[in-house]
Amino acid sequence: MRALVMFLAFLPGAASAQALAPYVIEHGEIRASLTGKAGDPARGRAIVGERQKGLCLLCHSGPFPEERFQGDLAPTLNGVGARMSEGEIRLRMVDGGKVNPQTIMPAYYRVDGLTRVAPALRGKPVLNAQEIEDVVAYLLTLKDGGAPGRMK
Repeated sequence: MRALVMFLAFLPGAASAQALAPYVIEHGEIRASLTGKAGDPARGRAIVGERQKGLCLLCHSGPFPEERFQGDLAPTLNGVGARMSEGEIRLRMVDGGKVNPQTIMPAYYRVDGLTRVAPALRGKPVLNAQEIEDVVAYLLTLKDGGAPGRMK
C-alpha cells in the first residue's frame, strides 16, 4: 500500500496548479458539479483507461477488454452507475477518505494534508475539476456488466 501511495505521489500527469473549485459534502455526496456543467463520458472513459493520468485500472477492473492487467484491489467499475449516485461517485473521486478513512484510493481533487508529494506536484490535484466531471459522467454510464466498453 505504501508503494501505491508513493507511486501516485509522482504522477507525471497531475493537473496544473490552480485554485480548487469549492464544493459541499452533504449526506455522503458532492451533489453539485465542480464545473457547473456535466462532464463528457468519452473523455472520462479515456481518463479511466489512461495509465499515466487516472490510473484507475491499477486497482479497479471494468468493461475495458482492450486493457490488460486490470486491478483487483478495489471493487469492479462494472455497474458502479447503478450502485452509486452521481454525488457519491464525485465524492469518492474528489476525496474517498471522507467516505472511508482507510481507503487506498488517492484523493484526485485534494491538495491539502498530503504527505510525500514530489515538490513539483505540491499544490496540484491529480485531476482538474473538468476531468473529475468527465470521469463521473463516464462512470454513471456503467449501469450493469453489459457489453464490454460500451456506454449505456
